[in-house]
Amino acid sequence: MASIHRPTTRAARLSAIEQVLLSRVITSQSQLSDVLADLGIEVTQATLSRDLDEINASKTRLPDGTIAYAVARNVVASGAEERMRRVEQQMSRVISGLVTSVASARNLVVIHTPSGAAQYVASVIDGHPIVGILGTIAGDDTVMMVCSDDDEAERRVKWLLDVASRSASSDDGDTPKVLNA
Repeated sequence: MASIHRPTTRAARLSAIEQVLLSRVITSQSQLSDVLADLGIEVTQATLSRDLDEINASKTRLPDGTIAYAVARNVVASGAEERMRRVEQQMSRVISGLVTSVASARNLVVIHTPSGAAQYVASVIDGHPIVGILGTIAGDDTVMMVCSDDDEAERRVKWLLDVASRSASSDDGDTPKVLNA
């Protein structure tokens, strides 16, 4: 599994905080500080308070009654499956019709889109912290998604095709295709 290395910049710290809040249930600043320390990010309580304010994080009540931090309008789901289901629904609404084919080569996934749509598709993928996806690079009509390993790339091809096909009709010929690499 690839590990993420971050520069010691404010932007990197804000990104890390946002990713932690989107991927875990965090109920206190102390807990968040401990998680950040585990990631190699030391932060004072005052700085953490300012950072949470800057990314529009607020406390919200989860379905199980727990009060936890959430980022902006993204409500932290109570379980990993529920979070993934919401991510997939959001992505399906945005990218169905934009993915025309998907292929994998080792730990890379190549996604083809209509001309001009690749950067939009890449930003949707990057905007949702998904285990196993390290990031994307986009051109005009092609996105390269970098996965943590070869097996993860294969899983993400199937997953992406499923997400992109959810609202596509089987009869319209617009269903994305898997290309053999």
